[in-house]
Amino acid sequence: MNLKFPFIAIIMISLFISCTGIPKNAIAVKNFEVEKYMGRWYEIARFDFRFERNLDNTTAEYTLNENQTVGVLNQGHDYIKDTWKSAKGIAKFIGPKDEGRLKVSFFRPFYASYNIIALDKDYKYALVVGKNKKYMWILSRTKTIPDDVKNNYLDLAKKLDLDIDKLVWVNHD
Repeated sequence: MNLKFPFIAIIMISLFISCTGIPKNAIAVKNFEVEKYMGRWYEIARFDFRFERNLDNTTAEYTLNENQTVGVLNQGHDYIKDTWKSAKGIAKFIGPKDEGRLKVSFFRPFYASYNIIALDKDYKYALVVGKNKKYMWILSRTKTIPDDVKNNYLDLAKKLDLDIDKLVWVNHD
């Protein structure tokens, strides 16, 4: 009997599940309205990782597709190489469509978690985390964010044991 296929299937399922998690004690926003979330967001701060290293002027543009998936276009300026980078992806809801939990892929079939854990009522500011404490973004509809919103999001991040000292504050010019 060939045990190779079941072993590979278990590994693939484990990888899929592990890529769509949410950090301990983090709760995705409820009563989420995806249509209001569409449009351009400016990245105010993030944890640094290789896909966004050396980028400033970073934005994310979200569009709702006919099949209810979300088109993603991330862009930023590499200030070391003086070039613009962009990446197109697709996001899908993990659970109910009124909950801010999605999975996003720029390299199908691999997905990563996109958990919106704070969002103001007017959909102007958002705090997003990945599957674990290595991924965090503060987003705004404008290139700046009010201090009170910033401080609230930083306080929430600290309560979740996220290391806010590692945040990269994005330059927008």
